[in-house]
Amino acid sequence: MNPLVPPGVYAPQEDTELLAGALSDEPLPPGAEVLDVGTGTGALALEAARRGFRVTAVDVARRAVWAARLNAVRAGLPVRIRRGNLFDPVRGESFDMILANPPYVPAPDGTGRPRGAARAWDAGDDGRLVVDRICREAPDLLRPGGVLLLVQSALSGPDLTVGQLRSSGLKAAVTCRRRIAFGPVLRGRERWLRERGLLSSAEDKEELVVVRAELPV
Repeated sequence: MNPLVPPGVYAPQEDTELLAGALSDEPLPPGAEVLDVGTGTGALALEAARRGFRVTAVDVARRAVWAARLNAVRAGLPVRIRRGNLFDPVRGESFDMILANPPYVPAPDGTGRPRGAARAWDAGDDGRLVVDRICREAPDLLRPGGVLLLVQSALSGPDLTVGQLRSSGLKAAVTCRRRIAFGPVLRGRERWLRERGLLSSAEDKEELVVVRAELPV
């Protein structure tokens, strides 16, 4: 069943699919506690719920929370859905897995906070406005042996993500990669990205990566 995607809510795309594939490779037992931050339509949360996990989904956008709740009802799957800024609604809780498909696209006017639908992709001039916060805060929400799966663009520094997570005591590495055609947002910023040196003159595709980080037992 394809999720309903109201106007202004991020539709599942290649990054969602890549992260769902990484999720399917994780040998979590039924009943494991999973957190999906920036859930959007709830697509990843529903994938986790189908595997028998106990799932909490969070999004800051009211429309996304509404969409995720509606899609969970349509699918007949139990998902606890909360509105809030990243990890704020689940302070004091811990999880066996955290899924994150945050905004990660560098934005020319990256000094201000994005508004409207752009909150789903704009992430400051280096694309790390939300990724850096996840790297700082996610380790405190993982149980021993817990795993963070985060998808981002190669344009927004996955090596930096790995380094930050390792500095927090996690075992981290890029585990999945996929090259995709530029979408509408990147096509509109292609010249700016090349001028900044984030894209070479020969590159005509974007690379998506999944960073996997595990808290040692």
